Amino acid sequence: MDGVILHSNPLHRAAWELYSRRFGIEVDEAMHQRMYGRRNDDIVRDFFGPQLTPEQVHEHGAAKERLYREMMGPVINQSLVPGVREFLERHRDLPLAMATSAEPENVDFLLERARLRPYFRAVVDGHQVQHPKPHPEIYLKAAEVLGVPPHDCVAFEDSFAGVQSAQAAGMAVVGVLTTHGELPGVDLEIRDFNSPELEPWLAKR
Repeated sequence: MDGVILHSNPLHRAAWELYSRRFGIEVDEAMHQRMYGRRNDDIVRDFFGPQLTPEQVHEHGAAKERLYREMMGPVINQSLVPGVREFLERHRDLPLAMATSAEPENVDFLLERARLRPYFRAVVDGHQVQHPKPHPEIYLKAAEVLGVPPHDCVAFEDSFAGVQSAQAAGMAVVGVLTTHGELPGVDLEIRDFNSPELEPWLAKR
């Protein structure tokens, strides 16, 4: 979701910086890089320390995400990755799933506010699996819900952890270069969903 459907990472970065600063923690670039593609409980323990109780981890994550949604709300439609709505519309007859490490509240926020929910036959978030990305569980579960063999699926990813997850599940991977300048090992790299090479490549699958 983040970085593939919604160009949200700049606001996630800003929200983590603002929230962490309240506790005297300055988020540097290395911390931001470790954030991409990971679940909030992993990020909170990374930023705030492993000594936190599960309740404290949840409270920090939920508070940061409330701040993020406040910031994203006014700009959500213009923050969609270019061409993604048109791409989903062109392929709406295919079984499409969202497999995301994002918090469930953020998933619902995007799908409702941007009116994207009808496009997805399955939505799997990080709280529905035991092992987060880069483990393949989330992609395997999404394929299972769709009733499609993983090797017949194409995953769209913007993070290194996500690419590893999809590849480990046996899927072809399209790297969306919204977060990183390159994603080594993917089957195709695109700037966004308006990239002219995307549809011809998919047609050969």
